[in-house]
Amino acid sequence: MMVIIATVTLLYVLLIGSFCWGFGRVKSFELSNVKPKTNFTIIVPFRNEAQHLPALLESIFGLNYPNALFEVILVDDASDDNSREILDSILKSNGNSSTNIKVVNTIRTTTSPKKDAITLAISQATTNWIVTTDADCELPTYWLDSFDACIQAQNPALIVAPVTYHEVDGFLQNFQLLDVLSLQGATLGGFGIKKPFLCNGANLAYTKQLFYSVNGFEGNSDLASGDDVFLLEKAIENSPKQVHYLKSAQAIVVTKALNTITELVDQRVRWAAKSTAYKNVFGKLAGGIVLAQNALIIGCLFLVGMGVLRAEILLYIFLIKCSIDFVLIYKSAAFFGQKKHLEYYFLASFYYPFFSVYVVIRSVFKGYKWKERPYRQ
Repeated sequence: MMVIIATVTLLYVLLIGSFCWGFGRVKSFELSNVKPKTNFTIIVPFRNEAQHLPALLESIFGLNYPNALFEVILVDDASDDNSREILDSILKSNGNSSTNIKVVNTIRTTTSPKKDAITLAISQATTNWIVTTDADCELPTYWLDSFDACIQAQNPALIVAPVTYHEVDGFLQNFQLLDVLSLQGATLGGFGIKKPFLCNGANLAYTKQLFYSVNGFEGNSDLASGDDVFLLEKAIENSPKQVHYLKSAQAIVVTKALNTITELVDQRVRWAAKSTAYKNVFGKLAGGIVLAQNALIIGCLFLVGMGVLRAEILLYIFLIKCSIDFVLIYKSAAFFGQKKHLEYYFLASFYYPFFSVYVVIRSVFKGYKWKERPYRQ
């Protein structure tokens, strides 16, 4: 038993330690004074996002990038709230500022509404560079400038960029923020050790040429989500040297944390459900090690309660995990300018093993709801 405990903990420390090391190896990208030249199509699928669309559009109108160099395609996935009325009102009131924005209705061809929406928008895009984000996001002023500078300097085919939560309040939302900071840390760390395996469709750019060369979402269109990670996997297989991470504070897209534990569980179950279809061996290995470490802590807790294991061993394992996790999350929080939220870290650490293991179990045996629709994987 002690051999298993020691082995799992050692593997976990080596994994998270490699992410910590890799995080620093990804060089920060400084936005230079280059003349904008890249044409972009921003794609935003949405369903029932009436409360979020005004903030998204305000951030789009606030982009520094020349209007003549980008277009926006908003894809309505059968919204049954007043999203369209709000969109029409905002676009009409902004007149010339919204001439490069159009709204289209999605056409369902698979069991993944979001992938259908993106595929449709790409078919209508007039530019080679596609940038995806979500309707509940807000975009930084120099967002497209950052992508353009990266494209001019590095000639990529796919760019992964940072995402975080903002305006978080209370334990539940700070718990989500710390979780996302850890995921962003692992994303950056993966790039740093040349084993990229994570990305987020809320801030992702790629060429139309790449999308079609890897046959788009073919092969995973039966999964409701995964428009980001599965495309990353294909890009790495197709053009590994042209996959880059844009480590720039001026490229950070922000969104809001969820308000209820039910919404959070459904979201994380949706994220976990697609992991079984990953082809990236390192990604599967990393996920397995993380799950094993969290399950180990819960298992050891029961063994202590049964008198089979000494309590100090559980304490040592927990402290080791907390310590290495904190290093990675601290690095991520420093990059995102969110170190003040670390005050919730240790409390969140007690809950996280139970939460993560429950989400994995739930993803195996039960479905989830997304945009008021039930899914089963």
